[in-house]
Amino acid sequence: MLFGDIKGLDDVKRRLVNALQNEQVAHAQLFVGKPGSPNLAMALAYTTYLNCENRGENDACGTCPSCSKNTKFIHPDVHYVYPVSGTKDVKSEDAISEKFIKEWRSFLTESPFNDLDAWRDAYGGDNKQVNISKQESREIIKSLSLKSFEGKYKVMIIWLPEFMHPTAANGILKILEEPPEKTLFLLVSNDKERLLTTITSRTQIVTIPQFADEEIKSILIEKNGLDDAKASQFAHLADGDLNNAFKLAQQTENDSHDFFAKWMRSCFSRNFSDLVNMADDFHGSNKLSQRSLLKYALSTFRESLLYQNAPNLNRVNGSVLDFIKNFSKVLHQSKIEKMSSLIDEAYYHLERNGSPKMIFLDLSLHIAAEIK
Repeated sequence: MLFGDIKGLDDVKRRLVNALQNEQVAHAQLFVGKPGSPNLAMALAYTTYLNCENRGENDACGTCPSCSKNTKFIHPDVHYVYPVSGTKDVKSEDAISEKFIKEWRSFLTESPFNDLDAWRDAYGGDNKQVNISKQESREIIKSLSLKSFEGKYKVMIIWLPEFMHPTAANGILKILEEPPEKTLFLLVSNDKERLLTTITSRTQIVTIPQFADEEIKSILIEKNGLDDAKASQFAHLADGDLNNAFKLAQQTENDSHDFFAKWMRSCFSRNFSDLVNMADDFHGSNKLSQRSLLKYALSTFRESLLYQNAPNLNRVNGSVLDFIKNFSKVLHQSKIEKMSSLIDEAYYHLERNGSPKMIFLDLSLHIAAEIK
């Protein structure tokens, strides 16, 4: 991963590069970004730059032996820790990062912008609760006690440290505050508030912004092959969340906007027979599609509020904007806010493994009562 592989965010890249060039690299840094931001990608690119044997002014060379190893995520001085759970092949008490390193490398190779849901799918964790265990903290200390293999920086990347068990977090405090020479911790978090203050107080915070709409649009065109209009439409709806943009693009291929529009019309007309059938369809879709539909609904509701209160700020066009115009005629702000709360609640229950069919049908009935 190189800085050049991440679109935009030039100010962040420049600060990281300057810190190294001026020999002011903090030994523990916390890369904080909202879900969908490139904070993991930025940590990976920074790691490549740190150990590059032929650094350029703004980026790693990408071709030296160190860069080649980092590109494959097999550099012997770069260690990874990430939340995991038990699987059919690994008992919960034995679940540590090392057990899933092959899956982790494949996960990063596929896309360093992926989220926790995609990671669960990658290693076969299903919907089990993930964490970074106490045993993992012992592995961290063990890994960093070894001398570096290639003489530059040893780097410990901890992805989503907010899932670290308190005992594990306390177990690494000493080495986090006083690591061995030329050893760096890069913690990559989506929710800094969930971290122990004893962790955050020992780190230098690096804020990673979300992508701008134009950057997401460019990525969707490049990665998903969307045309300019569709890429622009879903970049706006994603609201800076690249993973949400990818999911919205996937929905386009599956006609999910049509499903959403039909769902709202069935709620408005109180066509309960259709709602029951749609609940069956929802239940039969995979978890990713279920979550994506609810996120799409929230995005559309947000655009409806914008259309009612500040139409010049609307970020959609085409058929989606036409739908929102009609949708906004029958719903005032308080109803949209109530329906958004209902979807938030449904998403909460879906994440906790409630029955998708029951959740969707219950949500539909509540929306039908609210929408009239």
